[in-house]
Amino acid sequence: MTARGASALETVLVTGGGGYVGSALVPRLLDRGHAVRVLDLFWYGREALAGCRHHPRLEVLRGDLRDAEVVARAVTGVDAVVHLACISNDPSFELDPALGRSINLDAFPPLIDAARAAGVARFVYASSSSVYGVKAQPHVREDATPKPLTDYSRFKLACEDVLLAACRDEAMEPVILRPATVCGVAPRLRLDLTVNILSAHALDRGTIRVFGGRQLRPNLHVQDMAAAYEAVLDAPSEQVRGQVFNVGGENLAVGEIAHRVRDVLDDIHGAARAVEIRVEPSDDLRSYHIESSKFRSTFGLEPRFGIDDAVRELADLHARGGMPDPLANPRFHNIRRMQEVLGATSSES
Repeated sequence: MTARGASALETVLVTGGGGYVGSALVPRLLDRGHAVRVLDLFWYGREALAGCRHHPRLEVLRGDLRDAEVVARAVTGVDAVVHLACISNDPSFELDPALGRSINLDAFPPLIDAARAAGVARFVYASSSSVYGVKAQPHVREDATPKPLTDYSRFKLACEDVLLAACRDEAMEPVILRPATVCGVAPRLRLDLTVNILSAHALDRGTIRVFGGRQLRPNLHVQDMAAAYEAVLDAPSEQVRGQVFNVGGENLAVGEIAHRVRDVLDDIHGAARAVEIRVEPSDDLRSYHIESSKFRSTFGLEPRFGIDDAVRELADLHARGGMPDPLANPRFHNIRRMQEVLGATSSES
């Protein structure tokens, strides 16, 4: 997606700015002239921001979203907040539900209160399209009844309600995005998301393991996701205040994604490195496609990149040695890194 114009929201706090989407968004905001403050625990390392860490308009706070003093410092003097920080994806959340709740839900109302007290003009919340759960209709719009299946998605939906209620009669403008599953290469790479993990299996082992395959999934390239946040920050108040937007690109079943991955890699490598697809049972019931026409018509944006682009990027990175041991390296998998973090915390206590 191509963003437009300069924003009046000059200083932006990005919570979770060292994460997958954050590491793509922060450099783009700096390039557009914003001053950016990042609040992150950096459980996945500081390397995600290495490319811009010396930028004169970047301030990095290593701190905990649950620490009231840290949060008060983080929101002071900023015009907008893009709230990305959370325990991401269901397996990581379920590894320690109490930790997940404390970060994803309990820390949210105090963050909203601090932002309001600091005079923040706009608060952009990264929700999730997983709030829809299972939907039979082919294209789910924002007015569809959410039916979240897990605590991760239930808490995402609960935070939407908290934000809208808290800002109903306040100066701070709430905006909610429900993103599709993100794919492609970013400075802090995740390989535990649908397109990326199928690509990693194909590149590392020559075999794609598909669990189920009929589940419907919306997909969006990480650079298009970053462009969506830019667009929301640039937009006038009347376009975004109190609005919920689906943000997606290509809607496909998981099995269809696997075949797309195989076709792209076959095109790159030829028949000599043909990829096999193996289908296995799955108890993952989430299945939905999202309709993103509201976002596209509001901002005049279309996705610039697709699944094929993401697969090609991953193949190029793999060929250059940029994703070592992609299926086991905790650097690329949230749940494995969370296991390391929780293990270290347990041993220190």
